[in-house]
Amino acid sequence: MAEHADVARAVVDEAGTTLAAEAGIRMADKPAALWQLLVLVNLMSARISAGIAVAAARELNGAGGTTPDGMAGLSWQDRVDALGRGHYVRYDESTATRLGECADLVREEYGGDLRGLGERSGRRVARLESGLREFPGIGPTGAAMFCREVQAVWPWLRPYTDEYVLSGAGKVGLPEDGDKLAELVGGDDIAPLAAGLARVARDGGLAERVRRRAG
Repeated sequence: MAEHADVARAVVDEAGTTLAAEAGIRMADKPAALWQLLVLVNLMSARISAGIAVAAARELNGAGGTTPDGMAGLSWQDRVDALGRGHYVRYDESTATRLGECADLVREEYGGDLRGLGERSGRRVARLESGLREFPGIGPTGAAMFCREVQAVWPWLRPYTDEYVLSGAGKVGLPEDGDKLAELVGGDDIAPLAAGLARVARDGGLAERVRRRAG
């Protein structure tokens, strides 16, 4: 167990910056933060680099799209321009449209507050994932990404793991089981651990760096 704990800590230290943190989102169980996470996940669901998606999210937030009302208040061209500043140019026009549709859906279905999504799911993971997939541009991968990140502020969702998290765990010799992974870190670190393991799953060099760090 001690060896596994060392590896888990190495994952958090080496690769555990959450996507929300990279995008400058101060995660909290509050409407603005949850909306900003949904936008980030939407941006990352396209075939585009994570770095560009993060940059685009920052630009949209800087333009005033930090809430559903704020995003809806931006013109389509405002969104396109913000995406362009983040170099999110390949999918800028279709994404600008989708983000407007997502803002309208959050306002109409949840009164502008995505905490209602969690409540409507009855705290059931499958229903939460299904609700997320109702947003234009978000499929199974995007829904899993949102859940990995939001477990930082929705304790009832912990531990949330998906195929990438469990694959990453296997690559560094950790248990491929959510409950066992959660036992290796405190509750505040389960989201960073999941973020790190998802990165490990995609980056063999990162797995090697984690092993070296763990000793």
